[in-house]
Amino acid sequence: MPDCDPIRTRNEGLKTMVDPLREIWPPYGVTITCGPITLLPVRDDHFPELTALVRAGIHPAEQMPFLVPWTVGTPDEVSRRFIQYHWSVRGAMTMTDWKFETAIVVDGEIVGCQAFAATDFPTSRTGETGSWIGRGFQGRGVGTLARQAICAFAFDSLGARSVVSSAFTDNPASITVSTKVGYRADGTVEELAADGRMTVRRLFTLSREDFVAPPYPVEVTGVRAFKTMLGID
Repeated sequence: MPDCDPIRTRNEGLKTMVDPLREIWPPYGVTITCGPITLLPVRDDHFPELTALVRAGIHPAEQMPFLVPWTVGTPDEVSRRFIQYHWSVRGAMTMTDWKFETAIVVDGEIVGCQAFAATDFPTSRTGETGSWIGRGFQGRGVGTLARQAICAFAFDSLGARSVVSSAFTDNPASITVSTKVGYRADGTVEELAADGRMTVRRLFTLSREDFVAPPYPVEVTGVRAFKTMLGID
């Protein structure tokens, strides 16, 4: 697995360039910075680094933390499936149903993905978080900080009232992150996974009042055009 130094408090080498696509596709203009991490909207030029992480492994072979087992297959199959998923997410983005997928960047290096998704957000003011971290970067606090950053974005920039998440009962790492960030247990659900597994997911809900803010300020750019595109007041 790739070696990684402990996360530092600055993202040295991360450069911001003038990007005409931001005017056409506002999600590309959003940047969320929180201490040593930056969340950037996933773009095609991130795919080589992201698929390299996927190929190196996200979870032990005997585990499957995803309802859709997208990490199963040959390295090429998994990489192509990953890219197709991100293309489909962009193409399906509407005011009533959307996913905002970001690359987690630490010290200029992509280490995973953090997402925030919502349905009828202007009315519900609720969204769902989801994430994964490359195995070589797990256990360093990156997942917790990325979750705190996206939740701060949801509450402070988008005006969310609550944020939900879920994890299989055999995924203690995800459950631990939810607990650290302030989510409260909200029941369980049994469902059949795409590969025929019967799974049990633990559900969690986070309110603004219970949110455990990160130890660094969260700085957001480009959110106004993003909110306009999605009909968020």
